[in-house]
Amino acid sequence: MSRYSAAEIEPKWQKAWEDANVFKAPLAQDLRDSDKPKYYVLEMFPYPSGRIHIGHVRNYTMGDVIARYKLSTGHNVLHPMGFDAFGMPAENAAMANGGHPKDWTYSNIDTMVAQMKPLGFGLDWSRMFATCDPEYYGQQQALFLDFLAKDLVYRKNAVVNWDPVDMTVLANEQVENGRGWRSGAEVERRELTQWFFKISDYSEELLEALDTLDNWPAKVKLMQANWIGRSRGLQFAFSTVNAPEHFDRIDVYTTRPDTLAGASFVGISPDHPLAKELEAGSAEVAAFCAEARRGGTTEEAIEKAEKMGFDTGIRVRHPFDTAWELPVYIANFILMDYGTGAIFGCPGHDQRDHDFAKKYDLPIVETFAPLEGEIDIQAAPFVPAKTEKVRYTRLIAGEEEQTGEEAVNAAVDFCESNGVGHGVTKFRLRDWGLSRQRYWGCPIPVVHCPDCGVVPEKKENLPIQLPYDEDGTPIDFSIPGNPLDRHPSWRDCACPECGQPAKRETDTMDTFVDSSWYYTRFTAPHATTPTDMAEAAYWMNVDQYIGGIEHAILHLLYSRFFSRAMQITGHLPESAKEPFDALFTQGMVTHAIYQTRNAEGRPVYHYPEEVTLRDGKGYLEDGREVEIIPSAKMSKSKNNVVDPVQIIQQYGADTARWFVLSDSPPERDVEWTASGAEAASKHLARVWRLAAELDADAPADATEDTALLREMHKAIHDVTLGVESFGFNASIARLYAFTNAVQKSKAGAEAKRTATRALAQLMSPMTPHLAEEMWQILGGEGLVAHAPWPVADEAMLVDDVVTLPIQINGKRRAEIDVPADMDKAEVEKLALAHHAVIKALDGATPKKVIVVPGRIVNVVI
Repeated sequence: MSRYSAAEIEPKWQKAWEDANVFKAPLAQDLRDSDKPKYYVLEMFPYPSGRIHIGHVRNYTMGDVIARYKLSTGHNVLHPMGFDAFGMPAENAAMANGGHPKDWTYSNIDTMVAQMKPLGFGLDWSRMFATCDPEYYGQQQALFLDFLAKDLVYRKNAVVNWDPVDMTVLANEQVENGRGWRSGAEVERRELTQWFFKISDYSEELLEALDTLDNWPAKVKLMQANWIGRSRGLQFAFSTVNAPEHFDRIDVYTTRPDTLAGASFVGISPDHPLAKELEAGSAEVAAFCAEARRGGTTEEAIEKAEKMGFDTGIRVRHPFDTAWELPVYIANFILMDYGTGAIFGCPGHDQRDHDFAKKYDLPIVETFAPLEGEIDIQAAPFVPAKTEKVRYTRLIAGEEEQTGEEAVNAAVDFCESNGVGHGVTKFRLRDWGLSRQRYWGCPIPVVHCPDCGVVPEKKENLPIQLPYDEDGTPIDFSIPGNPLDRHPSWRDCACPECGQPAKRETDTMDTFVDSSWYYTRFTAPHATTPTDMAEAAYWMNVDQYIGGIEHAILHLLYSRFFSRAMQITGHLPESAKEPFDALFTQGMVTHAIYQTRNAEGRPVYHYPEEVTLRDGKGYLEDGREVEIIPSAKMSKSKNNVVDPVQIIQQYGADTARWFVLSDSPPERDVEWTASGAEAASKHLARVWRLAAELDADAPADATEDTALLREMHKAIHDVTLGVESFGFNASIARLYAFTNAVQKSKAGAEAKRTATRALAQLMSPMTPHLAEEMWQILGGEGLVAHAPWPVADEAMLVDDVVTLPIQINGKRRAEIDVPADMDKAEVEKLALAHHAVIKALDGATPKKVIVVPGRIVNVVI
């Protein structure tokens, strides 16, 4: 073969791996006598949107490098793939284009599998599933029933985030800047009956266990800790003066009891029981509350929104002084599901309260003063940090300097000793509302019976499958609302308990439920129970999990709860409470955006293949110049995605894999460029020629042979270290250097073949097809995928001779080669004898000579 042909070579080796079942994970029951350790590597599975892009390639290549490396180092490896397949996009596609979400989803899965297989990922495809498979969500329904039996899930009325476009409930985490994360519509507050997981019961445990996750990024643990949000504060009550009957007190929880002396009003949520009582008797109050409920529900949205309040006319007594009365406002920035749904406003030390007080002309009372100087509280609100020394001026204890934490404790002690309230520890984390008013999700397996109430479905009736078109009438997804409510032949059923006519629950589960336990299902994807305990006990935990930082709270926190719930219900061993031993969050692959403007001045986006680059500028086929926005996140809406299929067709899969790993550390973003891909392709072609054109008749030279083999062992050491530490770009940089060393070496044929076989092995996790071809050419035994990973000889890592740079007054002027164990005094003599040093000294004596053994010589003159 005159040149490397990826189109011929890559399919050949993919078939060889498949025929040999190289990546098919063994069953735990067959490993009783195995002394090999296990390794479970998993990338966060994709949503079947229809096409993968080069960002997916980077993510899955990282996992594949680890999986192949662990296989070659003697591990039993599990490296599966599946699809997170339920959700609104499929339903939206059905709304927009007709058809059915099921057909759209499975068609996209077929397309994406067809795209992924040519990339040569070492995946156990026999374990593949989609979360929309009835076999999968039927076991999810079984888990739900087990959770229900263990009181881990319950149903209640709650104020929820309602997306008026998608017409479904959203979790707080799914609301971004007050808008639905899918539709972009402004989210409203509504009260609905919902199902909830009791994740808040595990707040303390989930928080404390973060300290055990040594191989998780610190930023992810911090994000989770902040979301769980443990705080110590004061629970107390204001007594009311002129409130309606049965409302003689308003309970409040605060983390800043040290500012109670600065209170100027009490605020309650529009959904507070007192607000609802007033709303029932006043059209004016009802109108205000309705307007307030249309606002955003996240902290970010509330902070940005204009603060609005309604003076109820009710007054409360301050706990420190019952003669001190405060007005009660209904306020749009208070949520019922945080704390008690009521707060006291301290405008002197809270920006939000300050804005509210200014708007409604309420007092602004300064509680703290800085140690030095005074502060204009009206102009610049002052909130002391917890660790800052402050002068505590208005608490009963009198004037004294305290830290913020000391002041909080003093306030709690005062309130407890005077029977005003008591100190409590609370968490920000709220129970997980899982009900969604959509079709394309896992049906909740309960039945509503007029006589028996809410009745769990019998496990023998699972899965409760979604209706397709069993009665010959396709579901019309263009009509707003939940299609399951409009499907009587599915909705109407018999009560599992009494047999009388009943109705199924038409809410489906939040799709984050689907992804909260899939990693356990991969251990036994065909089991007739959610997990096979023997398989789960062997394969769990996931040794290395890889995915985006955007999942730090939603997916990862929910998964940590689910693993605990599955352990409680007997589906996971005790050791699997924390499901992911190590987590790596990769950067994105970016690409320039190419855009022109239409007649209205709006941007028109162009695919990379439509643009020709010349002299740093881009042109369309008709000659129009495009505006280039560099290094932007790949987005289908901006047409700046790179299709891996095109890259494979042009350069081959190994080029794509090599480039996405080589250009930057994997935790950082990498920009895909055509020139970078072409350079990677040229290098791999050079490596192939190096193997293909080895001169079998090259004479041996003992000195050169030893030098090359020494370089080989250094490469083995450095590449291994890079792979084990996720420094893939560092490993590839070392492989570039090793390739150059082999190419330039004057060693004999046998030494060169040994070194190039090692090069093939070291490249095999990154470029497996090329590595197999080289291995075959060089006479390697069997598949390189089965070959044991090379081990560096420690003795060969120590240089006999080292090159030391010589710096004169901080500037590098020369270098000398010396024996590695040469005495410092002898090194100094050689350095001072160098002609460059002699010239610089010009007969003078150096002020100082510093020899750092094996590193450098510094001469100060």
